[in-house]
Order: sequence, then C-alpha cells, then structure tokens
Amino acid sequence: MDGPDLGEAPDCVHALFQQRVDGDEALLRLAGLRFAQMGTAAEAYADTPDQLEHVLRFVPPHPRLPVVHLNRGVNVLHGRDRALVLEFADRFAGRIAGLVVHDKREMGAQTDRLLAGMRELNTHLCQQPDGPLVFLEYAAGLDRGWFIEVAERLRDAERVSCCIDVGHIGLRQVTARFADSHRGLELKKLGPADHRLPDLVADVQDAVATALPHVLDVTRSLGRLGKHVHFHLHDGHPLVPGLRDHFSFLTRLPIPFSYQGRQSLNMMYGPGGLASILSTAIDACSPQRVSFTVEVHQVEGRLPLSDAAWLFAHWQDTTNAERMNYWLSVLSENTMLMAQSIPRVRRG
Repeated sequence: MDGPDLGEAPDCVHALFQQRVDGDEALLRLAGLRFAQMGTAAEAYADTPDQLEHVLRFVPPHPRLPVVHLNRGVNVLHGRDRALVLEFADRFAGRIAGLVVHDKREMGAQTDRLLAGMRELNTHLCQQPDGPLVFLEYAAGLDRGWFIEVAERLRDAERVSCCIDVGHIGLRQVTARFADSHRGLELKKLGPADHRLPDLVADVQDAVATALPHVLDVTRSLGRLGKHVHFHLHDGHPLVPGLRDHFSFLTRLPIPFSYQGRQSLNMMYGPGGLASILSTAIDACSPQRVSFTVEVHQVEGRLPLSDAAWLFAHWQDTTNAERMNYWLSVLSENTMLMAQSIPRVRRG
C-alpha cells in the first residue's frame, strides 16, 4: 500500500512587491512577471487606498491574497488612524488577506488604550467576513513580554493578531545581551572598521547567536494562542552601519580582519536559522495559521533583463531596470531557500 500523500510545502510565502527605484510602470510590470515566475504571493506597501489600488493592478493571481504593509506612521492608538485602517479593510475586502501596522514606543505605557483600539478594529472587521486580518507588528523595540501580553489579552479578538519581525526582535535581544557584559559600551556605536572590534568580536558574535532562540521563544508563545501569525523575514547584524537589518539570508558581514578563518561574520540567522524559524512557526501555529514575507530591502546590484527586455524597449538607459531586476532575483533566491526549508505537509 502506498504511504500517505505528503503534498507540497504550504503555500504561505510572500515577498515584497513594490517599485524599488525611479522609473515608470514598466518596473511594476517587471515585478509582476518575476512574481508569476516565482509563484510567490505579494506583500505591498501603501500609504493610501488609491496607491494600493494602483499597485494591485500589477500583482499576478495567486492562491494567497496579498498582504499590505501600511505606512509606518499609522498609529492605532489614534481614532483617525484606525479609521484609515478600516477604510483599507472595507475597500479591499476579498482582495487582500491582511493589513500590517507597527507598534509604537508610547504603546508600552498605554496598553489598555491599545487593547481598546484593537478591539474596536476587531468589532468592525468581524462584520466583513471576507475582510482582511490586521496584524500588529513588533517594531518599536519594546520588551517582548509586553508584546506577548498584548497578544494574549487579544486572544479572543479573532480578526486582529500579530506580526513577528525577526529583525526587530533579534536586534533588540542582541543589543541587550551585549550590554549585559559590556556596561557603558553601546553595540550600535561599533562598526566593522572600529579599532576595538578585534578584541570584542567574540562577545559580539556570542550575543548575535542569542537572536535565534529568542525569536523561536516568541514564536512558540504566540503560536499557543491558536491565531494566524504573520512573519517578516530578513537577516541583519548589529554592526551594520545605518539600517542594521532587511538583508538576504545569504549575506555575510565583511570585516577587515580574520575571525574564525574568515574575513566576514555570521549574520543573526543565515540559512540554518531561517529553516529553524520556518519549522518552529509551522509547528507552533499550523500551516493554515501562518504566513511569511521575505522583507529584504538592502540589495544593490544589476542583472541583465534578458527575457524581460521587451518591457523596457522605450527606455534609453536601463540601469534602474537592471537594479530592480537584481533585487527581484534576490527575493527569488530567498523564496527558493524557504521552499526548501518549509516542511512538507502530510495529507490523508
């Protein structure tokens, strides 16, 4: 007798769908082509409903509806911003799966007000059966215990849930761990070229290694609530100047000296860490209650357009088109990495 059908990996992977560089609509058409080739669902950024309407024109059909990341300035403590969230939810009911909003530092001291606002959203969302979920993203660096408490207290609010951003959570943990053993020295003020780094690099990397178990703990805590959890996935490192995360999982951090036989450092997760996050999330949340977005921003390079050159026949200089094509290729590499890592779902 044949064994049970293991089926395919759960169809829960999204990637950023946006115009990353200056140019015309041909760039969004390129994104549409590459997403159709990847077979990956979209997560779009939008400040206004009209802006989202425009972007969705270019998103190819997919079994999973798009997720939408609203402007980072949206603050659900305020009635006007909750009204904007509901405007998106009402207008795009049946066309999008979720709306992501950031938490804010001031929410830590106004938890009851936040809960009231999220419950207000939930009441309205429950009246629209094909409307999107609203995900509160961990973004402001508050204590993870607070974030988990908010999720637990909203357990019975079925249309609102949480988004785990592994970069934000990991960097907060790494910085705190390093500070425990180096009082008065701020990790964010170091950099790859800092003359102190060779003496500190072992301690830095020990702290970096604590990011993954921390993220897995948060994942298990939220998974126990039995609600849909969304993830923003990208790598990072506290020594990166400027924006310290939103990197590919296939990236290493260059350094001007050798450490453990290489002139580069492990990032917080890498391919192995990504695999652990995926398997833990699916085990904790179930394949039907989890979704992932490859949220890689920090990419620079050029890739010939090849099969997509016809989209830019009216362009004299295709530099930005090739830059966009390269960014999309990095998204594709990361989605393929995820497809290899996500456990196949047993059926029957």
